[in-house]
Amino acid sequence: MPHQTHHHYSVSMTWTGNRGAGTETYRAYARDHVIHVAGKPDVPGSSDPAFFGDAARYNPEELFVAALSACHMLWYLHLCANAGISVLAYADDPEGVMAVAANGSGRFERVVLKPRVRIRAGDDAGLARSLHEKAHAMCFIANSVNCELGCEPDIRND
Repeated sequence: MPHQTHHHYSVSMTWTGNRGAGTETYRAYARDHVIHVAGKPDVPGSSDPAFFGDAARYNPEELFVAALSACHMLWYLHLCANAGISVLAYADDPEGVMAVAANGSGRFERVVLKPRVRIRAGDDAGLARSLHEKAHAMCFIANSVNCELGCEPDIRND
């Protein structure tokens, strides 16, 4: 099978927040929406509660931080498997900081990943730590953003 050089991703987004008057005023509508990918469960979305969103639904900023974390983890697991390091557990509590400008626009200033990794007893913890740097360099999402992206791994042998 030849190596693909391009992958295409299709997502549908449907705003579900029309309360009857549409966007007649800034406060007249809900920010609710549904993210749909064929054959997968829908993701309920909204804006951050600071922007009149529903705190019970995912907001784009949370999904952005989660995408960075998930992409890094998937590359890290791949690299560890190739290097003969057995990852027994992986969890992350990433944090992102977004600044809002005076005109209302905003951008992420940084995202810090904080993976906690348990590896098999006897596996090389130094190599396991260094593979985070390579995972960061390989991560599709990290390579697509322009904010600072840090990684603070916690590696523990079982």
